[in-house]
Amino acid sequence: MKSVFKVSLLAATVALAVGCQEDAKEETAKVEAPVAVETVTFATEDDKAAYAIGASLAQYLKANLEQQKEIGLALSSDLVLQGVQDAFSDKSKLSDEEAQATLQALDQRVAELAQKQAQESAAVAVKAGEEFRAQFAKTEGVTTTDSGLMYLVETMGEGDKPAAEDTVVVHYKGTLTDGKQFDSSYDRNQPATFPLNRVIPGWTEGVQLMPVGSKFKFVIPSELAYGEQDTPTIPANSTLVFDVELLEIKK
Repeated sequence: MKSVFKVSLLAATVALAVGCQEDAKEETAKVEAPVAVETVTFATEDDKAAYAIGASLAQYLKANLEQQKEIGLALSSDLVLQGVQDAFSDKSKLSDEEAQATLQALDQRVAELAQKQAQESAAVAVKAGEEFRAQFAKTEGVTTTDSGLMYLVETMGEGDKPAAEDTVVVHYKGTLTDGKQFDSSYDRNQPATFPLNRVIPGWTEGVQLMPVGSKFKFVIPSELAYGEQDTPTIPANSTLVFDVELLEIKK
């Protein structure tokens, strides 16, 4: 069954270790208390390494099954473990060709389910964006430009306004229409510096309206943001809300 698996046990372990390090950064805030772990002594370092490979592989497989469950595909963990045991015992119920064909069919199903979920999420984002912009437009002081960009002046500065070719230094916070934050320079305690013509169109247009020292709230429709691009933090077709503070222009 060697041909069925695209990575070795060791490669899977390494992949898991890297993934866990990244996931740990996002999940830190969710951890409420440490879980007690039973102390076990292994006879040799080889035994310990063998156990570590098995445990890491199991975590890798578990995470994979959980990701598939999120898109509506429920696979039996018991049968996954049975497949592993049978393969180690050279008693697999599938030939290499059958297993490979089954995995290819699974890949196709996962892709179709993920696409369907993304389309449903994008439709929800479109409706939410339209409703949010309609409500925001009623706020006193809101201006809507010809492109559809909406902004509210919270503080009007007295400095120069940047041109599209300028590099600007800003503090900002970005949220979805439901208030979920996806980025913030304030949280990093570090202003962002970037050429104004190398960001999303809503930013390029909006920040040019700001004198240095200003703070604006921008509501950016998806066509001026990331459009149909779908990311883990920003669904496709999302209207974005930014609080932006222009600190400096670097000519």
